[in-house]
Amino acid sequence: RQNFIHLCNPHLEKMKEDILYHFALGTGTHDFPTLFGDVKFVCVGGSPSRMKAFIAYIAEELGLGGPGCDYPNICAGTDRYAMYKVGPVLSVSHGMGIPSISIMLHELIKLLYHAKCSDITIIRIGTSGGIGLEPGSVVITRQSVDATFKPQLEQVVLGKTVIRSTNLDEQLAKELMQCSEEIGQFNTVIGNTMCTLDFYEGQGRLDGAICLYDEQEKLQYLKNAYDSGVRNIEMESSVFAAMCNLSGVKAAVVCVTLLNRLEGDQISSSHDILVEYQQRPQKLVGYFIKKSLGKV
Repeated sequence: RQNFIHLCNPHLEKMKEDILYHFALGTGTHDFPTLFGDVKFVCVGGSPSRMKAFIAYIAEELGLGGPGCDYPNICAGTDRYAMYKVGPVLSVSHGMGIPSISIMLHELIKLLYHAKCSDITIIRIGTSGGIGLEPGSVVITRQSVDATFKPQLEQVVLGKTVIRSTNLDEQLAKELMQCSEEIGQFNTVIGNTMCTLDFYEGQGRLDGAICLYDEQEKLQYLKNAYDSGVRNIEMESSVFAAMCNLSGVKAAVVCVTLLNRLEGDQISSSHDILVEYQQRPQKLVGYFIKKSLGKV
């Protein structure tokens, strides 16, 4: 049985046209089934340049492109997000933070629905701060937790607080872990990911413009996070997990750690090392896609 996208919005059926404003796409101007109907894998990440690099990488891995090939930005009509496609893989940028990725996901989920896509896997690839891990370690998220270590997204809708689950697909996480073991190039763990509302105070950093706590309080908080199962911190996973759950989409989060937050707050590795670290989620997810398509 094919699993189609589920939309939790009955109002959309009454609309003659659905304009995906932040993608500069619309059902009245674009043939979604023709453009996107064959998509099976969607990879999302913060940076437009990183997602363009990913589509070039996966194209070469799947034998659908090579060095020097150009991959046009499907969302060139806007400067909000970038989108690239090759074969069954869609690569989309989401910016930084919960509000930015939330807007993108609303329109991405509708795009996949209008395109009549089925059996979709969505994976967020990105960077994060690690807790108790060597820099360069890759974390596959078991659950996204909030800043109080609860596996939930708290959102205010029409003035009322709504709580949504942030669990991710357990089987998909295990499959990705198996892929990492087969690659054997870098340390990978499955753990909880803490999703915060900002980069500085929300993550217990001492180097922001505002900081009203001391180093001992910071370290105790991060140790409490570690003891609760948290292995990395970023700013998008909770709403990503919640929205994929509500839409019936199999989803995973795969992030590399750029530093161990128990040892400092600022990223001090060289540019070349950081570039190599950032390629690790890309390599893992690329291998997973190839294996899923029987190309390994």
